[in-house]
Amino acid sequence: MKKLISIILAATLVSSCSYLPFVGKKDDKPAKTDEKKAEQKKVDISEEGRVPMAGDIKVIDGVEYIYTRNRQRTLDVQQEPENIWIRKDQYSPGLFESMLATAAAPSKKEKTAMEARIAKLEEELKKKGIAPQMAYPVQMSAFPGGAGYMAGSPMIAFDYPSPRMKRRVVVLPAEDQTNYKNEHLGELTTKRIVSKLESTGTIICVDPSTTNITGSLTDPANMKILNEVFGVQAVLVSTLSDVYTSTSKIEGKEQNEASFAMAKIAISVLNTDTGAVYKQMSGRNPVFLSREKGDFSTEKAKIRAIDLTMELVAEDLLKAILYLDWHARIASIEEGKVYINAGRLSGLEKGRVLEVYSPGEKVMDTKTGLSLGTKKGAFKGELEVVELFGVDASWTKTRKGTGFSPTDLVYVKQ
Repeated sequence: MKKLISIILAATLVSSCSYLPFVGKKDDKPAKTDEKKAEQKKVDISEEGRVPMAGDIKVIDGVEYIYTRNRQRTLDVQQEPENIWIRKDQYSPGLFESMLATAAAPSKKEKTAMEARIAKLEEELKKKGIAPQMAYPVQMSAFPGGAGYMAGSPMIAFDYPSPRMKRRVVVLPAEDQTNYKNEHLGELTTKRIVSKLESTGTIICVDPSTTNITGSLTDPANMKILNEVFGVQAVLVSTLSDVYTSTSKIEGKEQNEASFAMAKIAISVLNTDTGAVYKQMSGRNPVFLSREKGDFSTEKAKIRAIDLTMELVAEDLLKAILYLDWHARIASIEEGKVYINAGRLSGLEKGRVLEVYSPGEKVMDTKTGLSLGTKKGAFKGELEVVELFGVDASWTKTRKGTGFSPTDLVYVKQ
């Protein structure tokens, strides 16, 4: 009996060993086929029936498009699609989008999957001989968090306009229209604007007290002085208003307070060349992101609300300033050396060629009566930067032309 049982077990074992590899091969083939199909779907995102995902990229006539959030869709405009295809060279993630992405960052698995999709797409493009379209170089700038409450420093992307020189602005004290004037929130807002702009490395904030200009700096005559004498491109006028708070108790092991706050910041950019308002923007923070708890939660929530609101308007503010024309001025001429009131801090480099023009005349729109700006005066010649010195000064040598004077303006030669 024992011998019979042994024979049966041996036969079963032999049959199972010969069967399992066969089954494995049979199941393995469909698995690889399914995997190959899945990979094809990840690469060919234009395939019908495939729902595009955020971050997907497709190519049409050699131009890359990225599937991303539709900025036209807001709480008030819900009929717009949530995501749309945008040319990759025209896409730049908004500052607040980056902040929300930081707050709700994708998991490591999702991030790896997205990177794999993009890598496979790029590999397919190479095989097909399609070169991705080159985009304009993007400048990345970081804004610091406020009072230590902001987690991380969101990055903003923008196309740095030419010439790539730092613009000068005067930030006037923010007008406080809140019910918390004794907390000096207006002063805090002013400091936030200055620190955020200067931290980008593209803006120089000029202390208005150093100009020794009497009267209002928003007066057109004074703005002309700021523009021609001090090389200031813009004056910022800001207002803080609608600051509201809400506090409740958190039940638990210890009773703590949880506070939320809301704030509104409005900023007007005055172009010193035209003497008029060039750009206006405002923002109000989402209440749910301002949550603070523990001691002084109400005060911390207010500060956080101001920081969040600044993040909302910062990108538009920065772009508006950078698109203003840049120029400097001849400060003095001594022994054949032409000194310029701009240097290392402004972004000048040795060997840079500057064009010299006399002050021009303002051009008016006859229909609106508004200034269109000041055109360049007579061309006088060219200068070449020889040495940078001081905080922000340089001296140049003449390449061509004569008759330069300290009233002349200099522009970077394109």
